[in-house]
Amino acid sequence: MKILVCISKAPDTTSKIAFTDGNTKFDENGVQYIVNPYDEWYALVRALEIKETSGGQVTIITVGSAADEAIIRKALAIGADEAVRIDADPKDAYYTATQIAEYAKTNGFDLILTGKETINYNGSQVAGMIAASLDFPLVSLASKLEVNGSTLTLEKEATNGLQIVEVSLPAVVSCAKGMAEQRIPNMRGIMAARTKPLTVIPAVAVEEMTSYVGYEMPAAKSACKMLTADQMDELVSLLHNEAKVI
Repeated sequence: MKILVCISKAPDTTSKIAFTDGNTKFDENGVQYIVNPYDEWYALVRALEIKETSGGQVTIITVGSAADEAIIRKALAIGADEAVRIDADPKDAYYTATQIAEYAKTNGFDLILTGKETINYNGSQVAGMIAASLDFPLVSLASKLEVNGSTLTLEKEATNGLQIVEVSLPAVVSCAKGMAEQRIPNMRGIMAARTKPLTVIPAVAVEEMTSYVGYEMPAAKSACKMLTADQMDELVSLLHNEAKVI
């Protein structure tokens, strides 16, 4: 089975966030980037588990610049066989998805996995756009995935329960918590990643459909008011008059 895993870089959650150019551009100075956790922990690790039990090949792909190759090598160290970097500065989900879909069209992948979303944009759009472009079935936010020949059996959360879905390959799946457990690269994997193939290909022409008007930091947290257990009337008054939630 040929599996394509889409990975993206994301700022480490400890990074200090700032903006430049009149709050229209994210300031990358001093920011430490990591592999987007949902792509790494769930999509990539589940792909490796499928390869280990059923055989096949796992290719990772990202849309980005040469600066992103450090995170690509980390994904290779976890166990992917090869990597592809589409040389571009992605502007939005549509641009990213189109680049990945164009590559997938000519390489015969059976299964395309993504994380459920990136932790910096939380859009959860790329998987659906890839599936639409390729005319593949899509299962989003799946928490379990089993391969039975040419059929996938997936589990995902639904209102008041779980939903079991079956789709035929090829397919696209976005992976959520429960799909797999995080793996830590070992020294052998880190050394092997240095020599694994990383192919750089040019981007295709895609119309940019998004422009950024500006960024804004969230409002600072307000002071916390502490009440004792016997101040129920005061609590109700604050919730009604100040918080306005009742």
